Order: sequence, then C-alpha cells, then structure tokens
Amino acid sequence: MHDLRNGLDTLMEAAGDAVFRLDATGQVLFASARSRALIGAGQEPCGAMLSAFTPEEDRASLRNALADAVGSAEPVRIEVRLTSPDRHIWFELRLVSCLDADGSPAVLVIGRDMSAQHATEERLRHMATHDALTDLPNRLLLSDRIRMVIAQARRSGQAFSVATVGLDGFKKVNDGLGHPVGDAVLRMAAARLRKTLRDSDTLARVGGDEFVAVLPGTFTEAQIKLVTGRLLATVQAPFEVEGHTIYVGASVGISIYPQHAEDEVRLVALADAAMSRAKETGKARCVVYSARQSGPPEHDISLEAAMFQAVREGEFLLYYQPIVDAHTRQIQGFETLMRWKHPHLGMVPPVRFIPIAETNGLINLLGAWALKAACVQLRHFEEAAKRELYISVNISPRQFRNDKFLDILDEAIAFSGVRGEQLVLEITEGTLMIDPLHAESILTKMAERRARIAIDDFGTGYSSLAYLKRFPISVLKVDRAFIKDLPDSQKDGAICNAVLDLAKHLGLSVVAEGVETEEQLHYLERRGCQYVQGYLTGKPMPAHVAVAALTENLYAALLPTELRAGIQ
Repeated sequence: MHDLRNGLDTLMEAAGDAVFRLDATGQVLFASARSRALIGAGQEPCGAMLSAFTPEEDRASLRNALADAVGSAEPVRIEVRLTSPDRHIWFELRLVSCLDADGSPAVLVIGRDMSAQHATEERLRHMATHDALTDLPNRLLLSDRIRMVIAQARRSGQAFSVATVGLDGFKKVNDGLGHPVGDAVLRMAAARLRKTLRDSDTLARVGGDEFVAVLPGTFTEAQIKLVTGRLLATVQAPFEVEGHTIYVGASVGISIYPQHAEDEVRLVALADAAMSRAKETGKARCVVYSARQSGPPEHDISLEAAMFQAVREGEFLLYYQPIVDAHTRQIQGFETLMRWKHPHLGMVPPVRFIPIAETNGLINLLGAWALKAACVQLRHFEEAAKRELYISVNISPRQFRNDKFLDILDEAIAFSGVRGEQLVLEITEGTLMIDPLHAESILTKMAERRARIAIDDFGTGYSSLAYLKRFPISVLKVDRAFIKDLPDSQKDGAICNAVLDLAKHLGLSVVAEGVETEEQLHYLERRGCQYVQGYLTGKPMPAHVAVAALTENLYAALLPTELRAGIQ
C-alpha cells in the first residue's frame, strides 16, 4: 500500500501518458494535465467515472480490472481505449492499489499510449494479408474470406460463385514496355475490378496477372452473366500509362458452391480451370466450370498427396484392352492402361490423376513402372496364348522429354526379354510437335531398338501430315471421335476412308479405337482396317481376365461361324 497525498499529485504528471487517481468505485479523484488534454476541453474528468471516457465495449473489462486492483498487493494491467474528441486511443493501463489522503482505498492508474504500437501491428497484419502492389487481399485472406462465405451459405442455404479473372496478353506489356508500366496496369486493373464489384464481394490478387473474386449470392446464369459482363467490360477499356495506350482484356472462369465444390481450395482450382478453358477457346470471355469441358484442375492438392501415398502403398494397377484382328477377331495384342484403386475413393479416373502426375513429375516414375510391368506381362500373355502377341504402352509428353527415357526403354526390354518389335509405344501428335528436332532424334533411336511408334488419337492434334514422312511412324490409331457415329455419318466415313487410304500408301498399320457395334466393325473391315479396339471386342481388364480370354478362346463367341472351326 502507498500513502499518497494531494501535494504529490503534481509529481504524477510525468508518470505516464495518462494518469488518474480513482476511488474504489472508479470515480476520478485526480487527472493529469495530459489526461485532461486527451479527454478534451469542456469535459471535466474529476467527479466522473473513468469508464465514461471509454467505449461501451471496453467498460466491463475496466470494471473487472478495477475490482481486482482494489486491495491487491500486485498491479493489474489491462488494454482499453480512451475516448478523445475525434478518435479512440489504445492505452495500456497499470492499476495500483493505494490509500487516499483520508486513508480510504484508492487506485492509481498510469496509462501508456499504445496507438503507435497498435498501428505498427495493424500495418504488419495488413502486409501479411494484402498484396503489396495493389493493396488487395492476398491468397491468405482470400482463403479466410471464402471459408466465411461458405459458413454463411451453409446457414442460409444460398449458393455463391468464385470467379478467377486473368488478364489476356499481359506478358506483352512487361516484355515490351517494362515491369514499371506492367505494374501500373495491374494497379489500374485492380482498381477497376474492385469498383465494379459490390462491397459484400471480395476481390483478391493471387499472383501475376490473376485476380479472384468471391461473389456471395451470385449463382444463377443471369446473375453470373451480369457480373462477369461488367468485369470483362471494365478491363477491355484501354489503359493510359506514361503516354502509352494499352489494350489487354481478360478471361473469366467461374465455379459455383455447392454445385462444383464445397471447400475453398477446390472452388478456386475449378474456377482457375474454367479460366484456362476461356483462354484456350478465344479469350475475352467467361466460362463456367464444366468437368466435361474444362477437365480436372491441374492442382488438386489433396489428390496429389494421396497419389504419393498410393505409390508407396502400391495402389496403381495396369489394365489391358484387347487389340483384335478386324477379320478373324483374334487378339493380336493389348493396350496397357493405368488405373488407381484408392481404398476410399474407389477407382479414380485417369482423367483426374494423369494430369496431376504429368505436372508434378510423378508420371516419370509411374510410366517407367508401367513400361517394365507391361513388357513382363506380355511374356505371360504369350505363354497363355501359345503364340506371339504385342503390347502397346502410352508415353506421356513429360516421359518423352525425359533424358532418361531411352535408358528406361532399354531396361524394360532387357528385363522382360521381349523383342523390340513386340513393343508399340503410343505418342500423341502434340507431344511430337512440341520439339520436332528432339522428337526426330528420340524416335530414330527408338526405331533402332525395333520398337514400333504409334500415333495415338490420330487426326485430333496437329493438322500437318509432314511428320508422317519425317518420323519413323508404324501405326496410326484412329480416335474414337471418328468412329462413334459410323456408319451413318458421311463426314466421319470420309475421314476414316482418307486415313485408311493414306496408311495403305505409306505402309502403316491402322487401329480403330472405340469400336462398340458390329456395324462399325463391318464398316471398317470392308474398308481395309486391319485392327480394332473397343468395348465390342473387349473392355479394359485386369491381367488375369486377359489371360482367361486368351486361354479359353473367349473371343471365339464373337467370330462368324465360318471362322470358328479354325481356332478350336
């Protein structure tokens, strides 16, 4: 306890930024000059309750601290705001129990102005959650905002949208005019987009020239069309920077909660996939996510983590689809297809996991395993069939560009003991045309090993046929898109006839994919197509089912009567 006298009040002026002496109830008995200046002219603190000079929400904390301090030997600390005429100022108050001049309980309150520290902390929080260039929320704050909107949507039952906005042709600004001009365009674009949206919407910059908008209550086609139309229009207007008139435009992708996803990561990923689709199909437009059109997002983080676990646990499998002679229906070989049997998700479609594996490089490990395992399995197939067969394996773009690919090929052939000509490597047209010089070198070395090269999905990639002359191609696989409407479609028929005629003159084999009806098979056989592949002659199947098909001649049931006697 401290015996304080009124004559010492003047010594307390320098004790802190604000100094008060209170009675046990919180009434002000003394206020320093700086305290009076803080509270403002016209307000006399002495005789009033100190809580009268704090915001309503801070008063309970102050009353509790005062009660704790009265009669206590230890000081009590608390942070509250004191009210000045124009603002609230954060103070750290130290409350010390004492005795007044008449011996009654009192409390000495010494306050330290915390406004500068709070301002610094607020700046640091802002920097941690906002983009430095545009001052928009960054990914961290965006994720928090989306989670808040999801919680609100679950309570209200009202859907909402997430929009990814990517500037079109922005790279040309940085490359042609420099990054300072590019930064100015980004700041202007951010301001325009923010002005276009409602106060309840969130606009964030997520890196580079991409922005993400969270649009609560926007989910119908009409609402989405209205909002995205405004976003596109505001970016299409020219940007005037340092005497330059710059046109960029934008593409927008939309995902909808809960129709497309129910968590913030996947909502943004799907909107980004839709935006990529918008850029691929002409730019300066909006695309709403569709699994059929946009495909899966490239970065499904949870699925990617599960993939690495799947490799360790051996969850990846190989299935085999028969490739049969169009005339005899006899199995000539199998195409190897990768499958993933997840313990909880079941069979994960390749369209979901192959793009992720291609992006993160896991395809090299999986592809090397598939090539070696398929070659080994071929020997088992041949033992069951008592005749020679071949195996066809898909090679991804990243595998093909890997400088270890030829070593992996050599290892697979040597380990399995298959001959090179029994191995068909399927490569898409796009893979070859990424780097034709590299492709020519690798394909030539593959041909030196007597491995055959097939062009997968022929006719759906590059239109130039020059590579058929330049590269050592052996097989053309006609894509199912040209088969499914046969024999009724005249256009598809004309395309198939042209491919078959081209292959005949170039000495190439042809495999028609996606054959599902007898009519399709007869049509192709009559026109000289040598091999077919599809559900009519065999779905993708595990190895043991393929062995059964070979040993039990299960394909015989599909043969015309006049051909059955020759194989039984």
